[in-house]
This record gives sequence, C-alpha cells and structure tokens, in this order.
Amino acid sequence: MNTKSAVAHSAGLSLLRKGFHPSFWIANGMELFERLAYYGQATILTIFLRDTLALTPVETGMIASIFGGLIYFLPIFAGAIADKIGFRKAFSIAFLVLAVGYFLIGSTGMGLFAGLYAGVPKFWLLVPFVCLTAMGGSFIKPSVLGTVAVASTPETKSLGFAVYYWLVNAGAFLGPNIAHAVRSEYGYPYVYVVSAVSCLIMFAVTLLFYRDVRPPAEQGGETLGARMKSLVVVLGNTRFMLFLLIFSLYWIMFWAGFYIVVPNFARDFISPKANYEASVSVGALAIFALQLIVNRGTRKLSPSTAVLIGFGVSSMSWLVVLAIPSLTGVALAMCLWSIGEMIQAPRYYELISDLAPKGQQALFQGYAFLPIAIAWAIGGTFGGWLYAAYGMGRGNASPAWLILFCIGVAGTALMWIYNVVVARLAPRTSAAS
Repeated sequence: MNTKSAVAHSAGLSLLRKGFHPSFWIANGMELFERLAYYGQATILTIFLRDTLALTPVETGMIASIFGGLIYFLPIFAGAIADKIGFRKAFSIAFLVLAVGYFLIGSTGMGLFAGLYAGVPKFWLLVPFVCLTAMGGSFIKPSVLGTVAVASTPETKSLGFAVYYWLVNAGAFLGPNIAHAVRSEYGYPYVYVVSAVSCLIMFAVTLLFYRDVRPPAEQGGETLGARMKSLVVVLGNTRFMLFLLIFSLYWIMFWAGFYIVVPNFARDFISPKANYEASVSVGALAIFALQLIVNRGTRKLSPSTAVLIGFGVSSMSWLVVLAIPSLTGVALAMCLWSIGEMIQAPRYYELISDLAPKGQQALFQGYAFLPIAIAWAIGGTFGGWLYAAYGMGRGNASPAWLILFCIGVAGTALMWIYNVVVARLAPRTSAAS
C-alpha cells in the first residue's frame, strides 16, 4: 500500500469512527436482527398457515395482507409517536411487542397450546395476533431511520443510509436461510420462536446500550393530529397519489409472487422439503453485493426513466420462472427482479422529491412506503386467490406466472404513460406558479 492509499484508508477508518454516534451502530445492528426476524417468518408464513394451521390459500393470503399492510402503513403514525417519546422508548415498545406477537403467532401451531385455542377458528385467532405484531413492528423503521439521520454528521449521512440499506438486505438474506434450517429441524412454529427470541434480545440491547441522540428538549415532532392533516394533504395531491397507485403494482407482483405463490408452488410442484427460502433470499444477497455497481452504471438516467426501466426489468422475472419452473428458476428470477429494484429504488425517492410541491418534500417522503402498504394489503389476498385459481390441482403454475408478468407489463405501460403526461404538464405547472 503506497503512502497516498494509506492516508486515504486511514481517513476512511477515521470517518467511520468519528462520523457516527455510537447509537447509530446499535440501531443498525438492531435493524439487522429485526429484519432477520421479519423476513424469516415472512418467507414461511404462507406454508405455516396452510400446512400447519390448515387455512385455505385465500385465507393465508388475507392474513398476509393484514400483517403486511399494517406493518408498512402504520409507520406513518408510529413515526409521530416515536418523535414524541424518543427513539429509545419507541425501540423498547417495538421489540417487546414484536417478541410477544411473534410468539403468539407461532403458538397457534404448537401442540402445547392446542387446548387453550380449542374451538377458536384459526383465522380469527390469528387476526389479533398479527395486528398486535404489526403495531409493534411499525415503530422500527421510523426509529432506525430517525437515528441514522440524527446520529450521522452531514458528511457521513449518505454513507449512514447506505449502511442501513446494506444491513436490511443482510437480514433479508440471513432470515429465510435460518428459517429453513429451523423449520426443517423443529417445524414451522419454531421459526416464530426464533423471531421472538431475536426481538427479545434486541429489547435487552435497547435498554442496556441504546441512548437517544437528541436531548429531551429537542424531541417532539408532529402530533398525531398534525400527521392526520398531512395525510389529507398527500391524499389530495392527485398526481402524486396516481404515481403511488401505479407503483404499488410493482410491489403487488413481488409480495404476491415471491411470498405467496412461490412457497405454495415449491411445496406442491417440487417437494415438501424444497428449500424455497434460499431461492427467495438470493435477491437480497444480489442487492448487498451489486447495488453500488448498478448505481454507478445507471446514475445518468433521469429518476423517472430509472423507475420505468426498473419496473420493466423486474417484470421480466416471471418469464424466467415460466421458462424454468424450478427453484433454480425462482433464484434466477429473484436475481433479475433485484437488478430492476437496484435500478429504480435509489431514484424512487428522488422522483418523489421531484413530484412533491415546493417546501413539502419531507412531508411527501414520509409516505414513500405507501405503495408497499397498498401492495401487501392487496397482494397477499390476491396471491392466495391466484394460486387457488391457477395453481392448485394443475400440472403446473404457468397461468399464475403469466398473470404476474401481465401485471408487470400493465404497470410498466402505465408508468410510461404517466411519465409522458407529467412531463407535458410540468411546464404549465411551472408557468402557473
């Protein structure tokens, strides 16, 4: 290593040491374990509900919709509470409730609790359990992202969000693979025990090590009433809401396809012991390894073009599964999906900033997760119906893959039309202002 390289290396290490408050590393470490817990159970949820609890594919999809829809929608309001009470208290509430919630979900499939739950329909037993778990989980993202924002210096904030994104994907890779090992050895309910224990440990880490970066005098933020008014403002912006609704088709494909149809397909058409968790997790590994390279290669694209191309590339993944109906095909499809996600994801937030009225960029960024909430709320039930109608009892699931591809084509076309229309209207809007 020459002198110049040594100096640069030393400066980089110094930036990592001094550019972040200790709570930054603690919060991101906790996010890794929370994502590990979330994606581990999310990957096996469909089969746990279907094979262990004997729910129908539609019922399993409805439970997934309730859980996923709430866990991505409630942060809009949980963020206001977290700002008010401080991130340490918010983390404490989140991890304790998550630990209890995950355990309760898993307990519905354990013989130990069979007498306690006897006579109660499993679907209605699960609804309050998943709602409780989602309420706990809704505090995590506002608290982690808030910590990254206040625990980084202006020079390290961009790096801080990159660390956050990498660790999210590390958890998304590790969680499904740990889930496979646990369910193969002990059964599906014990995946939820692992998720519960992971969150309980993070509850202890919060109490022992995490400290709020902001002093109490600086905590506060919006009230829930103000947040409700903000929601009305956002919902009243037709152009922005139309964009979110179109983009929700992207995530409907993802959740319905990879988390509802794929697990059912693997169990029914490949093998009950098929390691579909590993095939689904390779997408997170691809993002972890290639995000910076893809960003560099697409940095000259406009935000709207990047989102459009990413939408189209990800949509093509369903043709891969159609051509190669196996776990290898699923893994390749997930890799292709992830390339599309890497193209559009960083520019998505930039596009939201462009679409927001002047002075309201921060407000509109707060609703960036709405398409995922909408997608989960619809995609779970849709995925269950799709598999029941076009997968079960058939020789293959080809119609399901084709329908998912058609949704992608329709979404890409709608996004292209949207970009053209917005580009034509933009000069008039600017002139009027």
